Amino acid sequence: MWVAGDWKDYRVLDCSEGEKLEMWGEYKLLRPDPQVIWSTSKDKKLWGGLNAHYRRSNKGGGEWDFFDLPEQWTISYKDLRFNLKPFSFKHTGLFPEQAVNWDWMRGIIGNALKKDPRRKVKVLNLFAYTGGATVACAKEGAAVTHVDASKGMVGWAKENAQLSGLGEAPIRYIVDDCKKFVEREIRRGNRYDAIIMDPPSYGRGPSGEIWKLEESLYPFVELTEQLLSDDPLFVLINSYTTGLQPAVLTYLLGTLVAKKHKGQVISDEIGLPVEHTGLVLPCGASGRFTAE
Repeated sequence: MWVAGDWKDYRVLDCSEGEKLEMWGEYKLLRPDPQVIWSTSKDKKLWGGLNAHYRRSNKGGGEWDFFDLPEQWTISYKDLRFNLKPFSFKHTGLFPEQAVNWDWMRGIIGNALKKDPRRKVKVLNLFAYTGGATVACAKEGAAVTHVDASKGMVGWAKENAQLSGLGEAPIRYIVDDCKKFVEREIRRGNRYDAIIMDPPSYGRGPSGEIWKLEESLYPFVELTEQLLSDDPLFVLINSYTTGLQPAVLTYLLGTLVAKKHKGQVISDEIGLPVEHTGLVLPCGASGRFTAE
């Protein structure tokens, strides 16, 4: 498992009975987590003093109970900074487990630019959300195309770039359906040295098209592979679907990417350390293709 263990401003304190107890900077939040199927004893002192609690509804969805939490605050990961805002569906605007992938991507980009300082590394970030991967790659010197269908999420990503000192960085922000954007880029003849995708488990396209990860991911990766340059660096696929094993991502990347581009494919679970137990909370899976 790849564990995001270098955080200073984020911690998982404990997890039990379908919920995880977290510190986001100085604020303590309690949120649902479907992976937490165990019921372990709760230290009252540790589990008390919440700043906010997202409660699931029996009818679906849920809502926040706010006790003492600002509308927005900021945390850091190394030299990156992010705005956080509690909003619907329990989210805060950041998936902290992805820090393990940010470090991996930065290492590859940094090494490529050391070998050839004149090289321009072009990264495509699809389903890019609030731009954690975008700011990580841009901070290392890459030119990033950030694509998400939500105008609000793209605006949030711009805020995070500004906070991280990347207001003038070569980041292209696109509000669009990812599949339609990829199809247009293929027609335009544009190519990228690295591709990141963080697709949803389920969604609908602008014309009512249904996206179901298990059915849509293979043809989407097959399509997107056409955008890789002749000298690519990496491809990263993230999955939060519990039924999709890491080996599935290895098979996808092995058949669609590694067959055409020499390199290595490896996939694994990603996770976050839990302070109270010393164990690791699983948070999905990532598949990585790295060129030779």
